[in-house]
Amino acid sequence: MLLSLGIILLVGMAMGSIFNTLKLPRIIGMLITGIVTGPFVLDLIDPSILGISSELRRIALIIILVKAGLSLNLSDLKKVGRPAVLMAFVPACAEIVGYVCFAPLLLGISTLDALVMGAVLSAVSPAVVVPRMVKLIEEKRGTGKSIPQLILAGASCDDIFVIVLFGVFTAMAQGGNADIGGLIDIPVSILLGVSLGGILGIGLYLLFEKSFSHNRKIRNTAKVIIILGTAFLLMSAEDLAKEYVAISGLLAVVAMACVLRLKLPISVTERLSGKFGKLWIAAEIILFVLVGAAVDIRYTLSAGIMAPLMILIALCFRTLGVLLCLIKTRLNPKERMFCVIAYLPKATVQAAIGSVPLALGLPCGNMVLSVAVLAIIITAPLGAIGIDVSCKRLLEDNG
Repeated sequence: MLLSLGIILLVGMAMGSIFNTLKLPRIIGMLITGIVTGPFVLDLIDPSILGISSELRRIALIIILVKAGLSLNLSDLKKVGRPAVLMAFVPACAEIVGYVCFAPLLLGISTLDALVMGAVLSAVSPAVVVPRMVKLIEEKRGTGKSIPQLILAGASCDDIFVIVLFGVFTAMAQGGNADIGGLIDIPVSILLGVSLGGILGIGLYLLFEKSFSHNRKIRNTAKVIIILGTAFLLMSAEDLAKEYVAISGLLAVVAMACVLRLKLPISVTERLSGKFGKLWIAAEIILFVLVGAAVDIRYTLSAGIMAPLMILIALCFRTLGVLLCLIKTRLNPKERMFCVIAYLPKATVQAAIGSVPLALGLPCGNMVLSVAVLAIIITAPLGAIGIDVSCKRLLEDNG
């Protein structure tokens, strides 16, 4: 395991630095590292690491979500309003419609299978999007119209919506009775996640303040450990409660960090955000190398030319969905185009659930996994490069 971790960290960092030198996003080098060193090419990563890969990816995602919450100004988020709510589900719905309309024609699958495929492919990747929006917030680029906050909020809810739909569609594809009432889980999970995170955020604030008033000041490093441990508990609450009630662990983590940002002195939250930024340096490498390791490159060979064409058509539908969300907003055409680009990348959800239809024995399983792999390979670098290159040209500097 230690050898594998050494390979992941050192090779991943080296490849990230090489791509950064080439003026390309670091994550491309990390994804390539994962694909090449993973079980489907050189097989250099220990199976014990792969066995806990999903948990390690979640830990990395928690770190960047806490940093996002500590960087997010709630007053800016209030300015966004309606578009943030629409961005949580309209682009995903538009993309699913694209798959339903064209996947049966191009890929030869049924309409029901196309729904399953659309649910797998329509989720945006918070792992790609969130750190870039956090960086833009810190650089105060596009913050005058709260554009990074809009995208960050929408991307955080997008996955919840899509994963619930995935559960409904797979149940239908298996011939069972889909619990359409399960769609109620979407607003319930959002409300409970925000509420639980907010309550624990207030609890942490009181803990930190009480220790200060009693001259037992908690060091910032200790605060980071406490916050991180609490975030782990919030994510675990989602798993523990899922049989009884839906809770969004991702939103709970962001809400907790937002409350701390609101309650603690700004100087403290900036130092805490800086410490989580340092943790993200290692977490980013682990996250994207392991996402790459989950990609079975062999499935791309069976996809054929129609698969990338289908992905392109679906992204066009997604673009229309994003533009629909931005109607009657103050955003100019350049800023709207940036929102479209920021909503392109796919990686985390596709790596997590892309193989589920195949494991369930669905007829579309092989094709869904093939298209999911291609979507990661095409859109993760495309979206990352697009965000990094276009942000300075399309967004105003409000620093």
